[in-house]
Amino acid sequence: MSDDHTHVQEFFTARAADWDRRFPDDGPVYAAAVAELGLREGGRVLDAGCGTGRALPPLRAAVGPSGTVLGADLTPAMLREAARAGRDRDGALLLTDVAALPLRPSALDAVFAAGLIAHLPDPADNLREIARVVRPGGVLALFHPVGRAALAARQGRALTPDDLRAEPNLRALLSRSGWRMTSYADEDTRFLALAVRAD
Repeated sequence: MSDDHTHVQEFFTARAADWDRRFPDDGPVYAAAVAELGLREGGRVLDAGCGTGRALPPLRAAVGPSGTVLGADLTPAMLREAARAGRDRDGALLLTDVAALPLRPSALDAVFAAGLIAHLPDPADNLREIARVVRPGGVLALFHPVGRAALAARQGRALTPDDLRAEPNLRALLSRSGWRMTSYADEDTRFLALAVRAD
């Protein structure tokens, strides 16, 4: 396991048991972001870096009982909390790295990724791997329930021009990784960038 993976696992393992209690009011903003994916009944979707699985219920509601919902995370403790909360009833939980997804090419219609991009050790390669498992024309949602400025203030840091989620940086990164950004919203109450898988 790389040092990046070890750091991510240590960070989230220490916070897993209290994660949902720390952010009890995020449900509606997650549901609104999922709605923007435009999923249909019977769709196939992955929550990449699913954590405690807060997006799994709205993803299941969007694709219905005939759809496929997967939640993938690198941290066993987060997946245990997802199962403890009963979210494994909404989607299959996979202990895996998004850098090497155990899925065939073009297997999915969409990927939802909440807070993931800041934890990717190699964002361009990792987003290429996510593109591999999404069909051409499929959708990626990069989401955070807090906007960039509000998150920086919460963490006691300043926003800098090299911020990966700044619109020009993210647009270029997505383009290099097999995606075309179609919308970008950075508000106090949410961050949401949508991209379409290139042909």
